[in-house]
Amino acid sequence: MAHGEFHKSDRIGWLRAAVLGANDGLISTGSLVVGVASAGAAKAEVMLALAALAGMVAGALSMAAGEYVSVGSQADTEAADLARERRELAETPEAERSELAGIYVARGLTPALAAQVADQLMAHDALGAHARDELGMSETTRARPIQAALASAAAFAAGAAPPVALVALVAGPGLSWAVAGTSLLLLLALGAVAARLGGAPALVGALRVGFWGAVAMGATALVGRLFGATV
Repeated sequence: MAHGEFHKSDRIGWLRAAVLGANDGLISTGSLVVGVASAGAAKAEVMLALAALAGMVAGALSMAAGEYVSVGSQADTEAADLARERRELAETPEAERSELAGIYVARGLTPALAAQVADQLMAHDALGAHARDELGMSETTRARPIQAALASAAAFAAGAAPPVALVALVAGPGLSWAVAGTSLLLLLALGAVAARLGGAPALVGALRVGFWGAVAMGATALVGRLFGATV
């Protein structure tokens, strides 16, 4: 019988990368624009627009590469563990059956029932049973490097798009405030949505993301003003 329930953890493979990418896109690109504009470079609209666009492209590619390498390393480790488990099942099946039964006894089954469960699960899918119950692997949590890289890059570009668009639409000293205000509002919304998708309170997620976004943009604005004051 098919399992029809849908759990929040089913989203973990792409949700983490997407939230991280969108959050980083908003904060890094928004902070870049705020910092450069605060330095007095807002008059050079073309230069600022190019800097924002370059930041978006470079950041998206960097996020994709970082996610691919990181999650790829996890996938390599999982593959090595599965290869070892497959070899052990071929060479010492009785020891592996006893090991699996011991895991079920530790979870509360009687030795007799644990042995029966281990026998049936190993007859059905021995490697799958050991991967799930001994190694803690499942289809939900398996590493998927390409999915993580694409989700992260796309989310970063989506998060960076509003600051880049504001550079083209807003000129003068109001640019810094427009970018900072818009970015903070979007960060609050992003934190709330991400929290709800993960089953957590929306307000906590919103405040957590918004706080660190405000710190990042405030710090870059300060650096920009100090730099602009000495030029």
